[in-house]
Amino acid sequence: MTDDKTAWPTEIRLNPARDQLHVAFDDGSAFTYTAEFLRVHSPSAEVKGHGADERKIIGGKRSVMIADIQPTGNYAVRLTFSDGHSTGIYSWPYLFEIGEDQDALWQQYLRDLEARGLSRD
Repeated sequence: MTDDKTAWPTEIRLNPARDQLHVAFDDGSAFTYTAEFLRVHSPSAEVKGHGADERKIIGGKRSVMIADIQPTGNYAVRLTFSDGHSTGIYSWPYLFEIGEDQDALWQQYLRDLEARGLSRD
């Protein structure tokens, strides 16, 4: 994605099991995110903290589902998860960014869990 263009979602679809969210963008990119991935990479202060060194590593979210999706203006969606978390607002640029970096972010999350002695369960 170039800096002068923000990809705009053309489709946002939650699978029937509510454990995967598919987002297609107008530049042809499409990403499928697990509910667990979205939950542990929530843009909320609870997860991100208030600075890069405050990011929280959250375990135990393997079974989390997406309970609800609500539009937030014309720039984002608010996801509510089955564990009650609902404070993250997922902007289109954020969804695009974590979609592009999904593999690396997931591997880093797994390493962070292991380093802290935490489990996905």
